[in-house]
Amino acid sequence: MRIGTLLLILALSGAWLVRGIQSRPIPHGPGVLAPYPPVQTALPKPGTLEFKGYTLSAVAQFELEARVLSKHLYRYDAGAQLSPVDLALGWGRMSDSAVLRYFNIRQSDRFYFWSADELPIPYEEVVTSSANMHLIPPDERMAGYLEGLKPGNLVHIKGYLVNVRGPNGFTWNTSLSRADSGAGACELVWVQSLSVR
Repeated sequence: MRIGTLLLILALSGAWLVRGIQSRPIPHGPGVLAPYPPVQTALPKPGTLEFKGYTLSAVAQFELEARVLSKHLYRYDAGAQLSPVDLALGWGRMSDSAVLRYFNIRQSDRFYFWSADELPIPYEEVVTSSANMHLIPPDERMAGYLEGLKPGNLVHIKGYLVNVRGPNGFTWNTSLSRADSGAGACELVWVQSLSVR
């Protein structure tokens, strides 16, 4: 085998290993890590912002601390230009490793899916203590921070829940409830600030 070929194989193997380490979930012991539900404050009059050819209407201030349950990146769907990252987030007992070990969690097509052979907490609590959120970063720096998150990270996010209007009749509305599920149940969040631990 040529030395060049060997070096290429080693370089590719190293890159694969680094990616695997970077995407490995962050472990936590048992216990609730994010005890409080999101705080949402309605705005008396929606504020609007023009962004990347879209009109964003802020309908509520929004703040939460939550555990990242899963992350999914989007590049090619209709919303990817605005929201390249979806996070499935959990708070209350859905931030507790002793509870989460019963669940299989995944994301696709802008939805968050979970399954469990047996539910360790009531179904309604799963719904009201976790959500899939479409995150809109205001700049590339914030986009990089969001894309670098891993399952297990604890995040503190402040921003606004927004409805979006765009070219060719494009519409995308945020949920305003933590008790809904299915189509239309995801929060659409303009991220003003992010802290991670």
